[in-house]
Amino acid sequence: MQHLDVILAMNHISKSFPGVKALDDVSFHVKRGTVHALMGENGAGKSTLMKCLFGIYSLDEGEILFDGKEVHFHNPKDALSAGISMIHQELQPIPYRSISENLWVGRYPTKKILGLFSVVDHKLMRTKSLELLKRVHLKLNPNTPLKELSVSQIQSIEIAKAISYESKVIIMDEPTSSLTLQEVDQLFEIINNLRNLGVSIIYISHKMEEILRISDEVTIMRDGKYIGTWLSKELTLEKIIKSMVGRELVNLYPPKTNVPGDTSLEIKGYTSTNPRSFKNISFTARKGEILGIGGLVGAQRTELVEGIFGLRGIEKGEIFLYGHKLHIKHSRDAIRKGIALVTEDRRGNGIFGVLSVRDNVSIASLDDFVDFHIKLNNRKLNKLAEDNIKKLSIKTPNTRTKIQSLSGGNQQKVIISRWLAVEPDVFILDEPTRGIDVGAKYEIYSIMIDLAKQGKTIIMISSEMPELLGVSDRIMVMCEGRLSGILNREEANQEKIMELATKYM
Repeated sequence: MQHLDVILAMNHISKSFPGVKALDDVSFHVKRGTVHALMGENGAGKSTLMKCLFGIYSLDEGEILFDGKEVHFHNPKDALSAGISMIHQELQPIPYRSISENLWVGRYPTKKILGLFSVVDHKLMRTKSLELLKRVHLKLNPNTPLKELSVSQIQSIEIAKAISYESKVIIMDEPTSSLTLQEVDQLFEIINNLRNLGVSIIYISHKMEEILRISDEVTIMRDGKYIGTWLSKELTLEKIIKSMVGRELVNLYPPKTNVPGDTSLEIKGYTSTNPRSFKNISFTARKGEILGIGGLVGAQRTELVEGIFGLRGIEKGEIFLYGHKLHIKHSRDAIRKGIALVTEDRRGNGIFGVLSVRDNVSIASLDDFVDFHIKLNNRKLNKLAEDNIKKLSIKTPNTRTKIQSLSGGNQQKVIISRWLAVEPDVFILDEPTRGIDVGAKYEIYSIMIDLAKQGKTIIMISSEMPELLGVSDRIMVMCEGRLSGILNREEANQEKIMELATKYM
């Protein structure tokens, strides 16, 4: 019998995929008008459990009770109609359509013409869109195409869409992964308002400080199994980590064993062809160094490294690698010269989701595996993938598994192994641990430090202040397209970084 305070009960849920049991007898209960956090390492089964709830996956075993009744959702439309919304971690906007069209896609308000024909009521849609945007603190024109918005604004649009369904339960999967501190505060205000209205929020996040701040209860999963549920006020960071990884994790960051050497990369006066982007950026990076790049959203950090990698136009500026001037007009030029880039948007322009792990590992170095200029050597390709799976501890059933079925942390390790195969001198990583759990983060940090020990130059963009301070040898801070300062590891702290990140001129 479901308790009256419980709006959602998932009982004894199991789900298997070829080669892996993703969920093993998991039970999960959510009370009305509460924020219930769902935590666990990547691959723990959190997203799979929510996809079972939302009708994306069918259950192998178990039952779902919603608002006191057993339900069977065959697709997301069934779940939405019943009163359950989901904001996915990987955003999938329609970039060339307007905010209004994205908000109301599939359910446009209509009106009759001459009592005969139904057409979209654009005036009503705009009015309703403005009301929704106001609820999520966005002052935007509803006619603006989504391609003109930042990732954080698109995230807020997705939240507005979920609110528009007047759902009783809203699933938020890593909702703050692309938000600034101010935007996080605004999101929490929205969540508190929804909670006060009796809406239940299932909040999936790896940011433990956020979890303890916003949630009422926390459920932790590990390896597809239910570990336990606690009141948030009963938990500490140490207890959460131990429950998630199954062991004590004394340090969040590995020991810094790399020793920076001489200058390897030098950037002089880099200026974008876009007048609103980065201007006159000059810095150096050393062999065996991890150079962190900090700054707020809009600081043009991603744009800068994409310019270095040949993905954006450069009006003026020079780049030198070990004293030799490089001419980079395209990403192919950067790869050939020994520069690799792990992009910020893992799904959008990092992985090839429908291809296998092997294909994703080898795709940047295929030229090295062609026999007689006509035929790929499958034996060598398989060995490359198997070696990297072992070296980076990638959790996958086999090399033929589609990469889209792996957890975010394992996808990231596959992308890193792709670039290891081309043996670059400079490794640029843009938000390398976004949406990754604490255990996988430690593994990524260890890989970075190991690469630096091998003499590679690592450049890391991060919006997480503790990460910048914990991993970097020096921290370069940008503000509105300008270099506002560089801090040595010994002198860097959160206050100094934030001061430079807001140092408007």
